[in-house]
Amino acid sequence: MHARYLRTLKFDELELASRRTFFRVTDEDLARLASLRSFAEKHTEAIVEAFYELLLGHPETAKFFSDELAVKHVKKLQRDYFLQLFDGRCDLAYVENRLRVGAAHERIGLAPKWYLGAYRRYLEVVREQLFKTFPSDEARASMESITRIVFFDMSIAIDTYIAANLETIGRHQLAIRELSTPVIRVHERILLMPLIGTIDSLRANQIMDALLLRVVEEQARFVIVDIAGVPVVDTKVADSLLKTTAAVRMLGAQVILTGISAPIARTLVQLGVDVSSMHTCARLQEGIELALQLAGKVIVDREKGGAP
Repeated sequence: MHARYLRTLKFDELELASRRTFFRVTDEDLARLASLRSFAEKHTEAIVEAFYELLLGHPETAKFFSDELAVKHVKKLQRDYFLQLFDGRCDLAYVENRLRVGAAHERIGLAPKWYLGAYRRYLEVVREQLFKTFPSDEARASMESITRIVFFDMSIAIDTYIAANLETIGRHQLAIRELSTPVIRVHERILLMPLIGTIDSLRANQIMDALLLRVVEEQARFVIVDIAGVPVVDTKVADSLLKTTAAVRMLGAQVILTGISAPIARTLVQLGVDVSSMHTCARLQEGIELALQLAGKVIVDREKGGAP
């Protein structure tokens, strides 16, 4: 998954170099971080405990850590994460490791505002320990290097949030498109596509693709397209219906257009739309009956005691 994010974010050697330059993560910084490894190992426990004291003490963030076992697990991960800041490297392998942090936070639903707020506390605690341990000038230089690599990490994590959310949005949009272009099997080799809502160019293409696919799958002879739920039928909508009809006919099926109200009929006439290539009906029920008749199916009139 994290390698996929590398590709999604286009995070290659060129992007790594660019981002390191922007955040001013120099080789000197990496060497200084490596030299602080013993400091990090000595103070890891105190820093991580202070970090989670903030998270567990706030009701909005505490809910993400439901039990003691989960807290124990994330504290271990945070210790590992903290120590890796002092590995003295910043390569693609390091970036992929940092992607795991962002992906984990996004997966549990921890909003970026809490993530960023927690990092503020993180840097605050590190700073306190640095100035307790080293002379001011050395502590200040060390804090600058740590801040640079931490902000570098945060940028990666935020990118992961964005990439994950874009994937989620994409899946939702696909699901919505599929739901908005249903193709229903009414009878053997008779399909119905009820259209609801606005039809733009993108949706018109999706409608055609979905319908043609089902026509082939079902070996359909008749396709009922009901436009009763389409609020506006303009030139673009009419053109898409004609193109869809032409494509369906090429596959050997006929189109029956239903749901034509008086205003829509008037609009089609005013636009000069030639609907002679398709059957038209005012109501969906009439369209279904017509499709059955054309298919040679006997329609029983129940109101007349079952007589055809």
